[in-house]
Amino acid sequence: MRKITLIRSLLFAFVLLAASAPAFAQVGISVTFAPPEIPVYEQPVCPGDGYLWTPGYWAWDGDAGSYYWVPGTWILAPEVGFLWTPGYWGWGGAAFLWHEGFWGPTIGFYGGINYGFGYFGNGFVGGRWDNGHFFYNRAVFNVNVNVIHNVYDNRVDIHNDVHVAYNGGNGGINARATAQEEAAEHDRHMGPVAAQTQHIDAARSNPELRASANHGRPPIAATSKPGDFKTGAVAAREGSYKAEPARGAGGTARTETNADRANAVHPKELPAVEHPAAPNTGNPKLDQKYQKDQDKLVAKQNQDRLKLQAKQDKEHAQLANQKADQQRTSQLEQKHQQQTQQMVQQHTQQRQQLEQRQAPASHSAPRK
Repeated sequence: MRKITLIRSLLFAFVLLAASAPAFAQVGISVTFAPPEIPVYEQPVCPGDGYLWTPGYWAWDGDAGSYYWVPGTWILAPEVGFLWTPGYWGWGGAAFLWHEGFWGPTIGFYGGINYGFGYFGNGFVGGRWDNGHFFYNRAVFNVNVNVIHNVYDNRVDIHNDVHVAYNGGNGGINARATAQEEAAEHDRHMGPVAAQTQHIDAARSNPELRASANHGRPPIAATSKPGDFKTGAVAAREGSYKAEPARGAGGTARTETNADRANAVHPKELPAVEHPAAPNTGNPKLDQKYQKDQDKLVAKQNQDRLKLQAKQDKEHAQLANQKADQQRTSQLEQKHQQQTQQMVQQHTQQRQQLEQRQAPASHSAPRK
């Protein structure tokens, strides 16, 4: 029995990896009002050779109903030659969607957001890999040359001094991924490492890092090492948060995670199909058309669930009539879980495509 459970766990992990690969950047979190601006802070000194900078960002805590700051920190690269592409918030037409960051051989799209320290909206100028070693650009990275000798100086002309923390929508950054950045997302890559997830969990559990408490100016803006909020930690020098709802958002928030979907084996175990927020473009005829498209998609996805559930119920009944053993039953459950996860992935992509089609025209924030 323990062996069967182990096999199921391994297959489940494989299914999740397979399902997430084509749409890796989406982790299913959406909020209907904008995150605060990126605060201004100093970078702690690099703790050692091989550490790469992962900039701070605003994450969402559905339980607290607030954005919270994940401090920037130095992380050991998981693989020689890998660089970190930060995550970002993007306006999807009805809510702000979170796009997960990732490690890979090239830098991908991170929304045009100016995170600072080599991540100024496009590409990365903080350093480079050469013959198995990472060389640090001292012009943008805080490096002690008495400890780390593989350094160079390359002054960077920064044209993006906007601190807006999201792409698209009303007041967001007007940037689109280049062909090279899109290719990076489909290239070999991996998500946040264990040290990063632990760092995020520590930030989430710290009430002082919630935007509702620090008003966009977190007392711990960056750390020398992940999860260490005392040694070498620095506070933000500047930051603000008006907490105004985005256009058409209504001032409410919605959090949608993958937990229930990822654990579902059958469609009947999934949460209800979410109905998108009512369109509000200012054009009644266009809103009516968009609403019909939304209703049609919800109806289709509900029908997809019913069809798949009926098919799976039939297969269960056939197996019961055959008095199948535990191994065959487990194999069928694994098959059903894979089918359900594939359907979830397809439905998520359909919702994203609909939101993108209905998104209002974006205008960039004014450049100084």
